[in-house]
Amino acid sequence: MIQLTETLALQSVEDFLTAAEREHLIKIMDSELAATGWRPRHQADVLRAPAPAQEILRAATARALHVLQRALPSVAADARWDYTELTAGQCVPTHIDGIPDPAVPPRRIGRIGVVVEQAEEGGEFYIETTASPAVWTGAVVGEPEGYAPGTPLTHRLPHMPDHAALPTWLEDVPSTRWVTPAGAGTALAYGAQVLHGVQPVRSGRLRKFITDLLDTPAVRRQRR
Repeated sequence: MIQLTETLALQSVEDFLTAAEREHLIKIMDSELAATGWRPRHQADVLRAPAPAQEILRAATARALHVLQRALPSVAADARWDYTELTAGQCVPTHIDGIPDPAVPPRRIGRIGVVVEQAEEGGEFYIETTASPAVWTGAVVGEPEGYAPGTPLTHRLPHMPDHAALPTWLEDVPSTRWVTPAGAGTALAYGAQVLHGVQPVRSGRLRKFITDLLDTPAVRRQRR
């Protein structure tokens, strides 16, 4: 049964990726970007990671699952991984991924991200906490949906390709920001109902992989 605390949790895994795995992932993505010509059209635009990268990241998740389950005990698997990068002047504004379909498995319990190449300056991941009721919808779920009785749901405000389209009311919610200057190779997992974002990159390029953490394994289809 999924608990509210899981959807608001934060957990780090300092040795999620080894140095060799990070180097391999960077080489894989360098090759993928050279072959496809992909470049982010918007800040936080994502690219589905190719199969060799998926294999490395799935293995890392499996190694770390027992650690992730300390804070998010309902997590059973990762979804398919995406790649993203941010350059100078780009950021990810504060948002809430939320739980899209609470009654339909696999349910998103949280998200996880791991940096493979840090920006020279800036680009730190952060979470925000708030006592404001504005982030909550007023809706609740319970045992029929697989949650503890009376589990409240936040609004779902995921980041969009065009961040200018994000609702502006969230900017007026009073909150406290907690910056997490985790190093490359450290994974940060956070509940699906956590306010979070990425501070502006001041110089260099931030490269990272992100995915959902699910309560049941998702059906995977190989790209190639």
